[in-house]
Amino acid sequence: MNSRRPIDASALGLMLVFCLCLGLQQVVLKATGDDISPVLQIGLRSGLAAVLVILYLWLHPAKTLNFTLKGHLGAGLTAGFLFALEYILAGEALRFTTAAHTVVFLYTSPVFAALILHFVVPDERLAPLQWLGIAIALAGIATAFLLPESANTEASPNLLLGDLLAIGGGAAWGLTTVVIRSSSLASTPSEHTLLYQLVVGCVLLVTSAWLLGQWHFEPTVPALASLTFQTVVVSFFALLIWFWLLRHYPASRISVLSLLTPLFGVALGAVFLNERIEPEFLFGTLLVLAGILLVSGHEWLRQLLGFRVKKSGVLPLE
Repeated sequence: MNSRRPIDASALGLMLVFCLCLGLQQVVLKATGDDISPVLQIGLRSGLAAVLVILYLWLHPAKTLNFTLKGHLGAGLTAGFLFALEYILAGEALRFTTAAHTVVFLYTSPVFAALILHFVVPDERLAPLQWLGIAIALAGIATAFLLPESANTEASPNLLLGDLLAIGGGAAWGLTTVVIRSSSLASTPSEHTLLYQLVVGCVLLVTSAWLLGQWHFEPTVPALASLTFQTVVVSFFALLIWFWLLRHYPASRISVLSLLTPLFGVALGAVFLNERIEPEFLFGTLLVLAGILLVSGHEWLRQLLGFRVKKSGVLPLE
């Protein structure tokens, strides 16, 4: 018996909050970049959020039951490394491109995850509708990456480099999903997996910030406010919302709603950072989101289409 709830007003409201938080994180990182380097800020927020997760687990003893490094250490370290790589690339991307470009290209991760899982996990074979989604998403990436007017300016080498780094971050995020889905972490409580990512990510991100010269931290009010927001809201509160939603609602439909995040990111970048939204980039973004919708939400779409066809008296799609 499926105990998952249908999507209701509570789910929609929480997803709006979740997507707004994640869409805002790149904008805040870029806005405070002169006071605290993005990679250093992400490293510090990971360490502080890890402390919050440990406190959360301590207050919920049932969630700490059977927590062990045995059998999970290799996969946990790998997931943590890829988590750090994702944000190293995203932090570097923000130095060269806009927050809007960064958040959109980061959210290409489902495309990379689906492609790799197709060849790694037998149960994750792509359906024809998903292949169509991947083709549309790749067309959207090419449109958003190459066609905007800003790509033809003197600053284009730096802009394109930033976009490429953000796409690399999306690929690292996709690989993280593959590791979690195809390893012992698949049966590990989500809070434990998150702790692996935050602890390993903190060590690697802070080290990388020093090596990359992203070590600047001036404790201004905006910098401290940003670090607090990134730690408490993004890395802890928003992720707990996400895990709660996944436990109570169908994952495919919740994942589709998460496509609001890059839209929020683009809009917030324009409002708070005065970032120009090129028509070509916006069109490419919509193609990317349409492709990800087909990749991530194909089961829900098939059910929806099947239901509608049944109502019309025709056999549903198989």
